[in-house]
Amino acid sequence: MPNHRGADILARALARAGARQLFSLSGNQIMPVYDAALDAGLTITHVRHEGAAVHMADAWGRLTGEPGIALLTGGPGHANGIGALYTALASESPLVMLSGHAPLNQLGRGAFQEMAQADMARPVTKASFTARSAETLGHDIARALRIAREGRPGPVHLSLPFDVLENAVNEPHQFMPDEDSFYAIAQTLPLATATALLGHIENAGKPLIITGPMLASHRGQNLRDQLSRAVDAPVLCMESPRGINDPMLGVIGDVIAEADLIVLLGKQPDFTLRFGVPPAVSKQCRFIVVDPDIGVLRQTIANLGAQRVIMDAVADVAPAIQMLIEAAGKISIKTNTWIKSVADAAAYRPPQWQKETALQPDTVHALEIGRAVQKILDDADDPVLVADGGEFGQWAQACMHAPTRLINGPAGSIGSAIPFAMAARVARPNATVIAALGDGTFGFHMAEFDTAVRHRLPFVAVVGNDSCWNAEYQIQLKSYGGDRTVGCELQPGAAYEKAVMALGGHGERVTRAADLPAALERAVKSKLPACVNVMIARMPAPTVSRAAADGGAH
Repeated sequence: MPNHRGADILARALARAGARQLFSLSGNQIMPVYDAALDAGLTITHVRHEGAAVHMADAWGRLTGEPGIALLTGGPGHANGIGALYTALASESPLVMLSGHAPLNQLGRGAFQEMAQADMARPVTKASFTARSAETLGHDIARALRIAREGRPGPVHLSLPFDVLENAVNEPHQFMPDEDSFYAIAQTLPLATATALLGHIENAGKPLIITGPMLASHRGQNLRDQLSRAVDAPVLCMESPRGINDPMLGVIGDVIAEADLIVLLGKQPDFTLRFGVPPAVSKQCRFIVVDPDIGVLRQTIANLGAQRVIMDAVADVAPAIQMLIEAAGKISIKTNTWIKSVADAAAYRPPQWQKETALQPDTVHALEIGRAVQKILDDADDPVLVADGGEFGQWAQACMHAPTRLINGPAGSIGSAIPFAMAARVARPNATVIAALGDGTFGFHMAEFDTAVRHRLPFVAVVGNDSCWNAEYQIQLKSYGGDRTVGCELQPGAAYEKAVMALGGHGERVTRAADLPAALERAVKSKLPACVNVMIARMPAPTVSRAAADGGAH
């Protein structure tokens, strides 16, 4: 074995970049990287499915702000990870997916697991490319990390041909990238532009600033709060596939329809904003668009109509906010009572939710679960909430909250909850992590409880078990009738808690709301990966409206 290989360059570059945590599933094509990781001091969290590794890297990116690193083998391993990239792309989450690859010198000859991997990953990444030499591997890593971070964050893919990893490198220090090359140069908002933008906000009667999912993190929340205080205008983050109907945002659609100026900070007027057209947005409403991507900016203007966009600028979101805060300190901003109306709309929940209980025997209402889980989150020093799934996932988002929250994002995918929860424990070892997920979601990565046990990553999975793919069931019920539901049934009352116990975790089964608080407390105190399997009735996701106060919870 040569003293220095391409794999050593790769591992040392990752260490120099500070990316010392890898999420991976082993395989033939990446064994040189595993070997090199030992000398570079890289830590590998080894999972049971490649999709879980990518989801963990996604969650790491959201929680830390630094790109997560997923390391997969080539061919089918690479293919298994691709689906999870879309969740990260839609959620604007920085990560780099490294995939083993057939040797370059065997391509076109029927090499083992030969596949056009970069082409496969390109539609769900910001960039996707294949390394070409051992000497340039360090710079390839720097490029991938830089692209993942810059502008609108997102996933990047880099394939690693086996011969590139194995090839010898003389004097490897000559091929290491400078530390600055791992980072992008920020696109700032000029002070004059920021001042002009604030002038439009000042002159508006009901201005609203909307950001995308890149500011959904705890750090993003702090930045949004600072901006709102500085300019005395409401700042809203949209990260749910339900958009205006996101149950976490209460009746926010009511006030969005009243806004006379909407500032889109890195937020596209897509399906979540009903494309910015009436009746979701007033005909009289005007837009200001600030986006890090000139192509997205131009498309946004074209979609909204140039006559509705009164100002636009290319800038990265966080630096733009910092400049707006600085500019606000130099001018007089009027007090805006509109900000309270927006906050009240987002916080609104039907009053009867406080007392809603299950109507069917041996079941627990989703709101009863929410009240019990919220007590755990409120009592924790560092709570993290993961919410995932169809109908039950929407109930969780509507009635549970924590300073740090991870959801599936605008992609509308499900299945990421368990990997997200594990990554939260890796990133924040002392956090209390609660994952609220449906039984359908639970099945995607149930085997990752083995990963959580092996790596000592305790969290509590609270499973809303209605023995059904309930989102699809509700669609079929509404659209076609109860006698035409098909493909929605799951095993009645499946004992998921026993599966977790068999893998070395803690398990609880709950059929009565009165038993839930104690079961949750035991799960937390077990300090094991835990499953609290709660039997619930099938019900549609909540639709939060002030009218619902007179007519039930959904």
